[in-house]
Amino acid sequence: MQYQKKEINLNEILLAMKNATEEGISLVKKAHDFAKEVHKDQKRFSGEPYFNHLIATAYNLAQLGMGGTTIAAGFLHDCMEDVDVKAETIEREFGKEILFLVEGVTKLGKIRYKGAERYNESLRKLFIATSKDIRVLIIKLADRLHNISTLQYVRPEKQVRIATETLQIYAPIAYRLGIRKLSRLLEDLSFPFVYPEESKKIKHLLKEKRKETEHSLEKFQRSLHKALAENKYSNAKIDHRVKSLYSLWLKLNKKDGDIEKIYDITALRIIVPTISDCYQVLGIIHGVWRPLPGRIKDYIAFPKPNGYQSLHTTIFTGDGTIVEIQIKTDEMYKDSEYGIASHITYKEGKLNVHGIKNSFEWIKYLLPKKTNGGEEKSSGRTPQWINELVEYQNHTSDNEDYAEDLKGDFLKERIFVFTPKGDVVDLPTDSTPIDFAYNIHSDIGDKAVGAKINGKYTTLSTKLKNGDIVEITTRSNEKPNLKWLDFTKTAIAQRHIRNYYNLPPRKKRKNND
Repeated sequence: MQYQKKEINLNEILLAMKNATEEGISLVKKAHDFAKEVHKDQKRFSGEPYFNHLIATAYNLAQLGMGGTTIAAGFLHDCMEDVDVKAETIEREFGKEILFLVEGVTKLGKIRYKGAERYNESLRKLFIATSKDIRVLIIKLADRLHNISTLQYVRPEKQVRIATETLQIYAPIAYRLGIRKLSRLLEDLSFPFVYPEESKKIKHLLKEKRKETEHSLEKFQRSLHKALAENKYSNAKIDHRVKSLYSLWLKLNKKDGDIEKIYDITALRIIVPTISDCYQVLGIIHGVWRPLPGRIKDYIAFPKPNGYQSLHTTIFTGDGTIVEIQIKTDEMYKDSEYGIASHITYKEGKLNVHGIKNSFEWIKYLLPKKTNGGEEKSSGRTPQWINELVEYQNHTSDNEDYAEDLKGDFLKERIFVFTPKGDVVDLPTDSTPIDFAYNIHSDIGDKAVGAKINGKYTTLSTKLKNGDIVEITTRSNEKPNLKWLDFTKTAIAQRHIRNYYNLPPRKKRKNND
């Protein structure tokens, strides 16, 4: 998937559709013709036909692997709001399912950014609609991608607002869904509008660094091919990827602006057929080159919270350079780029080599199911984190808190930890056992008196790390401790503690201190 500057036509959308059925193709053609007709007199800020936006949105959806129902809804997503097409007309022409999707996206579009309260109400609507059908969110992301790619035609003050919103909300959502290719595009297209000077600086740094590393990377790639061949391994496809601009800028901030401390600006990517091949290739590499201590990451045994799987290692090449290498199967590569969108036909109950259900298993519950005709049918199930957002918004009336908690909790970098039975709990970084306890159940959080992390007793304020096994000790007559507010990170834990003591929302309480 990549941002297309050229004009797109219907044939390209049909070619991009994966496993397309005659019924799906017919539906997309009909929606294309319908949308082209009803939007024929509408123009965009750039002066181009408004229909160009709809066909670009539909194309984005096809590239994400969506089926005919979702792509047709992408064509129609603005027709109720912008050209006053009636719900009855959409239902008569395209059916109830497409009407549901179009109405879901339409409700999100009705509220414009005019101050924090109305903006955050729009966020609430986004997650309520998404909790009913994930495809509403997928259409919204495809719509946002084209809007952000044509932002230069919008007036400057609106550019900054839309780009900031994209960077803080939509790109992280795409990342949480595992659609990394989409989240990178949203980030890099927004970056220059929100941080223009920083964007120019990073572009220049990246250009200079690539000049330095390109020759040594090509040389090392030849050595790697040779090492694999000498070990009688010939099933690897090797290429390289360059870190995205916004991601590089974030990492540079963590490294005090020292680009020499960043080893993964460019990384070699090795694609192999099976999981066992991943470990075999890692063994070959470590048999020839020395790895950097602490830089070997097994995301196959312990996937990232958004489902990402791969083996990572960083090695000394022997000529003074350091290279990061990522080893994954073709399926893992597709997962890492397209996430949720690559799992429309996910096989139920699949186990990995460790006997653990794949971290993408929840996808089978929330994506449209295939009917006998090959078309989509919504299952009405969604990931827990989206359901938590809906529950949370029903318990808070403070719009400022809602937006801050959204960005600081649900959409920030995540870790995953385990219950003693092996169930995975997805939490924001720097979470504590109290956050874990409330995530399991409010009664466990309220009555917590102690915790074990990896079998050792520890304090309830200890910061959890990725992969920790956590056990909470409770006592029936205990109650929440007010001091927990100082170190809890999740909105759900904060809300339960404040509600127990009838405290006002967090920010208002701080302002009154």
